[in-house]
Amino acid sequence: MAIDVKKIQDHVRGILEALGEDPNREGLRETPDRVARMYAEIFQGIQYSNQEIGELFCKTFEEDSLTDSSDMVQVKDIEVFSYCEHHMALMYDMKVSVAYLPQGRVLGLSKIARIVDMAARRLQLQERLGSDIAEIMTQVTGSQDVAVTIEACHSCMTARGVQKAGAKTYTTTFRGRFQDDVGLQARLR
Repeated sequence: MAIDVKKIQDHVRGILEALGEDPNREGLRETPDRVARMYAEIFQGIQYSNQEIGELFCKTFEEDSLTDSSDMVQVKDIEVFSYCEHHMALMYDMKVSVAYLPQGRVLGLSKIARIVDMAARRLQLQERLGSDIAEIMTQVTGSQDVAVTIEACHSCMTARGVQKAGAKTYTTTFRGRFQDDVGLQARLR
């Protein structure tokens, strides 16, 4: 599904009017266009299914030395942002860590960061984001053993409502051996 930039422009203009603003005043005249272009960029992940994201970033390399079942690849603190689907509020200071146990193939490290970034470029729930990343990682690596941890601030908690500026949300998504193996979980820290 393509993002309809023109429709976004029209709706942003309507929101400005509903707020009592004049969308024709100098400071706001180009705002609908700017917001529409920004939304097309920050929500580009909406246009792709998890499977399609996996197909975009599936470059793996055969690595015979990584056949030991205890070998682990982990990329920590991938910085991204997303938007909560409940309030369309920013999830920020987000750090995502991804780990997997290779099954004779390794994924290019930059591809892990690209998967995380594209999955985050949707209206999301933090919990679903972890599941989406785990699903894509399983698809591209062929490994059922995947872990995703996420730490983030949510502006729906920090800037409105309860207004708790220091609140952070932590989620973990464990698949395969990470679900029950406390030793593997401990190695993620």
